[in-house]
Amino acid sequence: MGIRLIVGLGNPGQEYERTRHNAGFWLVERYARQNGVVLRKDQKFKALVGRHDAAGPWLLLPQSFMNLSGQPVQMLAGFFKIKPEEILVVHDELDFAPGVARLKQGGGIAGHNGLKDISQRLATHEYWRLRLGVGKPPPGREGADYVLERPPAEEKSAIDAAIDKAISLLPQMLGGDMQGAMNKLHTEDKPPAQKEPEKKEPEKKAEPAKASEKEPAKKEGLLGGLFGRKK
Repeated sequence: MGIRLIVGLGNPGQEYERTRHNAGFWLVERYARQNGVVLRKDQKFKALVGRHDAAGPWLLLPQSFMNLSGQPVQMLAGFFKIKPEEILVVHDELDFAPGVARLKQGGGIAGHNGLKDISQRLATHEYWRLRLGVGKPPPGREGADYVLERPPAEEKSAIDAAIDKAISLLPQMLGGDMQGAMNKLHTEDKPPAQKEPEKKEPEKKAEPAKASEKEPAKKEGLLGGLFGRKK
């Protein structure tokens, strides 16, 4: 059973579009651009909605703000008879560092208001989640404030890389190979092994003559100078 509905979580409006909480929007918007899908405002579903073709997945960006994300998901899924296990919700995740993306089905919602509303509306946690790491807030900062800030350039670059990797695996998810996509997504990319430079043997230095070997020569030279060499 493949994914039929991809939901990106975020808040509508320009003031929020570059904030960490909109990481789910970022992925779905990029996927839509890459596949020529136009996301249009649908008043009935209170969301931006798009689809590539009749066989493709529905793309949904709720426009009802994060804590009311569940209503658009419930309405579209109910209208097109999409089961919870055919839904993929993409969202920001405080428990992972920027650059990390993880896939799972069900489980806790860790205080995420968007997931909380979706779970209540669908009456289940058993939909799929694609979690994009945005990092933990520094000590003394509230998570609610932290996610509504823009990430610095280095963190944004890492999040973008995770989004690209996740998008490259969406065809597997759409085809129902969730375990295969999970294995690849959870495997860290390692840089190619660098060949170590050949170690050169250190040049051997001539060992200095031992004192015992030098003594006779000095002695002989001294006696020879005084008394002449014996024949």
